[in-house]
Amino acid sequence: MTATTTRHDWTLQEARGLFSLPFNDLLFRAQSVHREYFDPNEVQVSTLLSIKTGACPEDCKYCPQSGHYNTGLEKEKLLEIEKVVAEARVAREKGASRFCMGAAWRSPSKKDMPYVLDMVRQVKSLGLETCMTLGMLKEEEARELAEAGLDYYNHNLDTSEKFYNHIITTRTYQDRLETLDNVRKAGMKVCCGGILGMGEDEDDRVGLLVQLANLPQHPESVPVNMLVKVKGTPLEDVEDLDPFDFIRMIAVARLMMPASHVRLSAGREQMNEQMQALCFMAGANSIFYGEKLLTTSNPEADADMQLFRKLGIRPEQREQCATEEQEEEALAEAVEYEATRHLFYDATRESA
Repeated sequence: MTATTTRHDWTLQEARGLFSLPFNDLLFRAQSVHREYFDPNEVQVSTLLSIKTGACPEDCKYCPQSGHYNTGLEKEKLLEIEKVVAEARVAREKGASRFCMGAAWRSPSKKDMPYVLDMVRQVKSLGLETCMTLGMLKEEEARELAEAGLDYYNHNLDTSEKFYNHIITTRTYQDRLETLDNVRKAGMKVCCGGILGMGEDEDDRVGLLVQLANLPQHPESVPVNMLVKVKGTPLEDVEDLDPFDFIRMIAVARLMMPASHVRLSAGREQMNEQMQALCFMAGANSIFYGEKLLTTSNPEADADMQLFRKLGIRPEQREQCATEEQEEEALAEAVEYEATRHLFYDATRESA
């Protein structure tokens, strides 16, 4: 039985107090809480695939996929379903338990939804958890994704509401909160976090965590990204983030959302093994695994496994409990898909 209860009434003053703790005290508290809820030597492993890259109409200042900036990133069409499923099989073979698919959209279009829904169904049939990030969702779109079997929807708040307009002007903070609400109403799990190192101050980091921790239900996954500075974006020359500030963010996230998976996301390639080990000590228990995070590089899978071996960490296993009836249903859906696939258009042959 856990002693630490989840709360949804955090104040800015309380969160500031956690950030100001001596580093060793903060890590000790975070690791103690982490052990109440999780096996300290298991880390959930996800793989992320960009299913549609570039030409996004949003102006997020950190993002090389924004159509507002010239970063040399080539615009790509929506990937064919077969390619996505093949990538998911490879991810499963390499130890991933969750497969995440991201599209550079403001929101999904009606013409693309049938393909997106079919991607969910087919990846799910491989025994993987499914996650998508497609921009803003209306209630109907969230419901369709849930009915297709999508487990998680990623939609980050990125930073505090106070600092948000310094980073993004093409959608509001409230827009993001409404998408999270639509995801919850549809019955899906939420993956929501932010980015550090964009020029924000500690109060902005405090504000982000208070916003997340005071949601009616904590996000099941909380990705904590370290800015990857990309030439051509407005943040390419921003000052480097102090590694200890990043580790503190992980620890305070663990204390404020004790039952959530806290994920090391973008920026891990810039972290040495010692920094990553401290992040795991601080309560991080999820990573993206593989060579790319959408458009930026990530430590290679073999390097991750070598680090896991050094630390005595093992990938978290997803329980599989499919009944014979569920397996027959999945087989029937696959047969139906093969019989009707000629009725769908190929989205890779059309402009986005």
